[in-house]
Amino acid sequence: MARIFIDGHAGTTGLRIHALLRDRLDLELIAPDEERRKDPEARAELLNQADLALLCLPDEAAREAVEWVESSSTRILDASSAHRVADDWVFGLPELRPGQREAIAGAARVSNPGCYSTAVILGLRPLVDAGLVRRDAALTVHGLSGYSGGGRSEIERWEDPASGLLVLPHDVPYALERVHKHVPEMQLYAGLERAPQFMPAKGPFRDGMRLLLPLPAETLAQGATGKLVWEALHARYADEPFVRVLALEEPRASDELDLDPRGCNGTNRLEIVVLSSPTGNVVLAVRLDNLGKGAAGAAVQNLNLMLGLPEGTGLEA
Repeated sequence: MARIFIDGHAGTTGLRIHALLRDRLDLELIAPDEERRKDPEARAELLNQADLALLCLPDEAAREAVEWVESSSTRILDASSAHRVADDWVFGLPELRPGQREAIAGAARVSNPGCYSTAVILGLRPLVDAGLVRRDAALTVHGLSGYSGGGRSEIERWEDPASGLLVLPHDVPYALERVHKHVPEMQLYAGLERAPQFMPAKGPFRDGMRLLLPLPAETLAQGATGKLVWEALHARYADEPFVRVLALEEPRASDELDLDPRGCNGTNRLEIVVLSSPTGNVVLAVRLDNLGKGAAGAAVQNLNLMLGLPEGTGLEA
């Protein structure tokens, strides 16, 4: 029975991972006494006792924790963004490309992908590989997430009645003044030569995520259509248990609830919708649970692969 240590189990992602693992009979969760939860000595001891350590920590703390691991038998799955583009870490997105599952299964160090980047990469990578989207395209990504994506402090701020945030009639753009930490992995693993312009926002709902990826006609290969885009995505993910490409409808009539960002909440599912325009432009709409396939669910998926267990164990598609 594999011993699992969640370092940072009291954080937002750590709590969700713990909830997904706590009732499993094929794993043993180990943890320090509550009063020693932040004690570096206690944490280092458990990191070296674990067969697999899950790091649910801020980036700098995750880098520090990795340095504490001396046991050659401890494998690490890092849910922070500290190692996502590091050469000596495997990117933990099983659906990325053929062979990625095997790479994750055999790796000693795996970096869990970010929520926004999961949506961008799974939407774009098959199209770039197929030559339907130019690698040098200047792309814009519009992201909308529930406020839980900001962690415990953001949850407390949004849910404070005095803030008035939960009754906002609009979303709240953020991080427009800086390069969002998910952008490097978006560019690298989507196969783009240029970093996309990323425009994230938070909405007055706790969990859920929707990204809109406009693909103007000039960013597409000559002759590419919404139907060809859909066919490439459908062929790539036809056998994937956690990625669904919804049926193509041209034109697609939608209502106010059609692309609800909360539509995949409570699951490890990611959905892609292809929206075509008579102008030749295409838009990809991608939605997932930011704490499901965007964080904790993806971590459990990777954990299962690393331990040689059925990939979907404990996960709801």
